[in-house]
Amino acid sequence: MLNSNFPSKKRMSEETCTIAAIDIGTNSIHMVIVEVDKTLPAFTIISREKDTVRLGEREPKTGNLSEAAIKRSLASLRRCKDLAESFNVEHIIAAATSATREAPNGLDFIWQVQAEVGITINLISGYEEARRIYLGVLSGMDFQEKPHVIIDIGGGSTEIVLADSQEPRFLSSTKVGAVRLTNELISTDPIDEKELTYLQAYVRGMLERPIDEVKRKLKPGEIPQAVGTSGTIETLVALHAMQTLGELPSPLQGYQMSRQDLKDMVKQFVSLTYEERVNLSGMSEKRAEIIVAGAVILLEAMTMLNLETITICERALREGMIVDWMLNNGLIENRLSFQTEVRQRSVYKIARKYKVDLGYGEQVAGFAVSLFDQLLGTLHNWGKPERELLWSAAILHNCGVYISHSSHHKHSYYLIRHAELLGFTEMEIETIANIARYHRKSTPKKKHTAYSKLPDNYRKQIKHLSAILRLAVALDRRNIGAIKDVHCKYDQEYQKLHLHLIPSNTKDDCSLELWNLDYKKVVFEDLYDLKIMATLESNNV
Repeated sequence: MLNSNFPSKKRMSEETCTIAAIDIGTNSIHMVIVEVDKTLPAFTIISREKDTVRLGEREPKTGNLSEAAIKRSLASLRRCKDLAESFNVEHIIAAATSATREAPNGLDFIWQVQAEVGITINLISGYEEARRIYLGVLSGMDFQEKPHVIIDIGGGSTEIVLADSQEPRFLSSTKVGAVRLTNELISTDPIDEKELTYLQAYVRGMLERPIDEVKRKLKPGEIPQAVGTSGTIETLVALHAMQTLGELPSPLQGYQMSRQDLKDMVKQFVSLTYEERVNLSGMSEKRAEIIVAGAVILLEAMTMLNLETITICERALREGMIVDWMLNNGLIENRLSFQTEVRQRSVYKIARKYKVDLGYGEQVAGFAVSLFDQLLGTLHNWGKPERELLWSAAILHNCGVYISHSSHHKHSYYLIRHAELLGFTEMEIETIANIARYHRKSTPKKKHTAYSKLPDNYRKQIKHLSAILRLAVALDRRNIGAIKDVHCKYDQEYQKLHLHLIPSNTKDDCSLELWNLDYKKVVFEDLYDLKIMATLESNNV
């Protein structure tokens, strides 16, 4: 989802545009400003901004983001917007990760930013965060047809990705982050042996499942290359460079560090107090607070994966957000072209996982988008993004049958909401799940908790799109494709919507479809204040 937060001071050329991507993490808020060359296509980084706000600071009793953390973050985001405006940025893309995802007041924080700063934040899942990290790394490194393990250690989570130049084979996000583990597991300074032993064991236990999956996805004989991204690993590499070379390489991109060197650094860190760590060349005050936990996470991950060296990549989530924007806007058609279909492929993957009848799902989805397209400009003004959400919900609307036919619409909501739908924001996944949930039975109501928590615009989307989906479901009541096509004609004067149904078999009276349509059309009629008149074309010939 894009957000034009302010008008440009000057019109950019048709060949270029300037984009800002903001990563709102647990530890820091990062922004990168790039100039996109649409003709190549490629982007050039023209400015970076970083602010350590510790958004992951929580209220002990409630788990809410603290008022102080929110205040720091709002101030940082205002500075980001001011800087972006000074560069005549045309679009700001903002994404929030684990701290906002997990906090009970995370959505409230997002709406507060929208209201007070004017920046729209997309809340993304851990898997989506991992996918965008992969895109960022791939945009800055040549994988040379070799598998790579990407490790990104954030404040609240660690993303581990197994990927090649074509696709990510495995994406994971685990709740072990430098800030999280420092707050929860470290109370001594320097850390005592008991706490260190527990910290190491905890990290190994948490990383066991994703690392086992990485190993399982490797082909026989494959030896993956290791890539490290983001602040914790960049700091470790910078410290290593200062200690071994006496200077900081510029850029850090491509710098390598061995596991043995990392092991020696961890041994050094755990013997030092905070004040002593701060005095290390290349160490910042904020990073010194969390470097022990961050270094332990990386060392345990490399050890479990048997990775002897790791190479730094300075591109990660923020740059991946830019690449994702370029993909969604049709600017990339080369080696990343496979990624443009990530949403559609992800929907089909979930459909197969829950044994959805794809023939039926595609038939319903075809009716849904056909109705959407024909009614555009007359009964609604939703656009391409909403059309895609409707299509996704239509494909998956019956996935709840995998659990039980009884109340399967509610099961569909749960399965979609917790599925690994890549390419979508958390709010988009919530919208898809709600559209599917309301394809039958009850209409959306404010007493429904998941629905009531959504902003007005999303609730409106769900009402309108689920009403269309109800009609589409009715048109294939017998799951045999009895109706081949539907043509809509809206009579504004008499407030009537005429649905002309084309049967697949002219001898089929489609009585069950007509009956079901008559039953399900009431929700649509009440919503749009009209009457639906359905006729079977074969009966009028």
